[in-house]
Amino acid sequence: QVRLEESGGGSVQAGGSLKLSCAASGNIASRYCMAWFRQAPGEEREGVAAIFSGSEPYAADSVKGRFIPSQDNAKETLYLQMNSLKPEDTAMYYCAARVSRTPSNCYEAFRLGLMEDWGGGTLVTISS
Repeated sequence: QVRLEESGGGSVQAGGSLKLSCAASGNIASRYCMAWFRQAPGEEREGVAAIFSGSEPYAADSVKGRFIPSQDNAKETLYLQMNSLKPEDTAMYYCAARVSRTPSNCYEAFRLGLMEDWGGGTLVTISS
């Protein structure tokens, strides 16, 4: 199993920036598929971004151009740089992972929400 621990959430005014981190440990396979999701109160969980090691990252249309996912392989950490934040970005943000053989398998699973490991979440609150 994989242990995921998010950090970096907080409160910020609209237009500001935050950078979330997700530290992974445990039984981490090579070519691991990792992703960010978010869920606002009363709303369904939404996929934000995903990365399959060594491939071009995927980002949802709602955050494309504003949110930038990245990885620090040496530290086994997933990041989400969030810029130009809007009130509608307010949500609990979750790190997730699964074992995938190819980028297509990873991103298809991400779009379907079929992740295998989940972190506990970090809250992001954006005020007007």
